[in-house]
Amino acid sequence: MPVSDASSTESIAFGPHLRGLRRGAGMTLKQVAGRAGLAVSTISKIENDRMSPTYDVLLKLARGLDVDLMTLMGEPARQASEAPAGRIDVTRAAERRAYPTGTYVYEPFAMRLTDKLMDPTLARITARALDAFPDLVRHPGEEFVYVISGAVELNLEFYAPIRLEAGDSVYFDGRMGHAYVSVSDEDALILNICAGVDGDDLGDLTNGMLREPSAQGDT
Repeated sequence: MPVSDASSTESIAFGPHLRGLRRGAGMTLKQVAGRAGLAVSTISKIENDRMSPTYDVLLKLARGLDVDLMTLMGEPARQASEAPAGRIDVTRAAERRAYPTGTYVYEPFAMRLTDKLMDPTLARITARALDAFPDLVRHPGEEFVYVISGAVELNLEFYAPIRLEAGDSVYFDGRMGHAYVSVSDEDALILNICAGVDGDDLGDLTNGMLREPSAQGDT
């Protein structure tokens, strides 16, 4: 089976894109921070590519900007179908885009569909130690992972670390703190599927990155 390589897909400069979305919405850093439940300094660092967002932070940013993940991660919007039972989206290998976050490289699928019930993503695990994460990742909903190649160690809030080899899978509550670390010679490649990650209670159920005191001013 061919293994995905971030160099074979288009990599997105997330920081400038995020700044463009915020300014296009006519919002200040302070306004987005208040809606997203993040520190102003955290969003500023992400916009200036000085900090990479984890998955739960991406969810918070989408909530703060009132957009879905498709828009947040740079895909053009498609008009919602009036007949959802017939919806379909094909993701060609050459169309996948890589989104490096410092610990993972995400390659999402079906990015042209809105209001999805699940978010399937191919992820290459670049983290090699748990201290690469400012905090464990938490998000609403449930998560399923299938290891395609390599091996990962799944660190969980309430359980001992679990080693997963190629062909292994795991299903768990996304609200429980978790983080993946590659433990094979090569970066592990996983299929990650999250379901039920949206909702008005997102701010109460996610913790985001390490909190910092709010910075003064705006850009």
